[in-house]
Amino acid sequence: MHLGVCAAQEVVVWIEIHTTRASPAFQRLHLMAENNRWVLETTAERFEQDVIEQSRERLVLVDCWAPWCEPCRQLTPILEKLAAEFGGRFALVKVDIDRLPHVAQALRVQSIPFVAAVRDGQFADHFMGLMPEAELRQWLAPLLPSPADEAFARGQALENDDPAAAEAEYRRAVELEPEKAPAQIALARVLLAQGKDDESRHWIERLEARGWLEPEAEPIKSQLELRAAAAEAGGVQEARRAAEADPENAELQVRLADALAVAGKHVEAMEICLALIRRDRAQHGEAARETMLKIFDAIGPQSPLVSDYRRRLATALY
Repeated sequence: MHLGVCAAQEVVVWIEIHTTRASPAFQRLHLMAENNRWVLETTAERFEQDVIEQSRERLVLVDCWAPWCEPCRQLTPILEKLAAEFGGRFALVKVDIDRLPHVAQALRVQSIPFVAAVRDGQFADHFMGLMPEAELRQWLAPLLPSPADEAFARGQALENDDPAAAEAEYRRAVELEPEKAPAQIALARVLLAQGKDDESRHWIERLEARGWLEPEAEPIKSQLELRAAAAEAGGVQEARRAAEADPENAELQVRLADALAVAGKHVEAMEICLALIRRDRAQHGEAARETMLKIFDAIGPQSPLVSDYRRRLATALY
């Protein structure tokens, strides 16, 4: 039986309804198992946070047990041992079905021991009955994130505050799984953020060699192309001098737009491109249009500025 998303939703709904009238038994303290921060006994009030929300960060095993259940008393210490051994690769959340009968019912527990694996807010697998440690390890292995996944997650956590440290984690992820595209994209992105354009371009070209490129990688490619064009133009000041000296030269206008875009002056860059498209759509409009599309990628599709200028571009073209 696959538990699916509905069971998790049923548990959350039950908690929302019953928390306010929980009996004293449901109000007991939320305690970590002694000397093991990755083991905890949940309550009705904390089930959603302990299980559903925490599963978005790490695998959660929900151990449904009861004090009178002898197989539970044999299985739980094994689970606790593994939780300590794996040091945060998964969390063990214990549900005493005598104290939380409605939670057990929502989880569709028919007999105990009952252990469910929850990942990203959804039930991924489960088993019933006593399982020897060797078999439990085998069952657990495919559910746990790989070392590459863990390095990738560490990189994501570090990227905003410490790009260099994030770069090291993404490199580790790629070394462990050379074909892991999300890690290659992230590595290209963090390299770009540190001004390591040549190496960032290497990873984008490697991804493109497959014959396609993920949408998340397109903004990186666009920024690399804009930067290369801006470098060729010699920066904003030099590009502006050249464009002002020969205002009818559309190529110099596009180079100025490239340089302005890299300098963060997106509005001026896009206005130059629109003016070129309106003036000479057939001959030079395509180069200006391509620059605008690259700027859209660099800013991001959710930006109101992009929405506004996308409409203006469509009007100018059609």
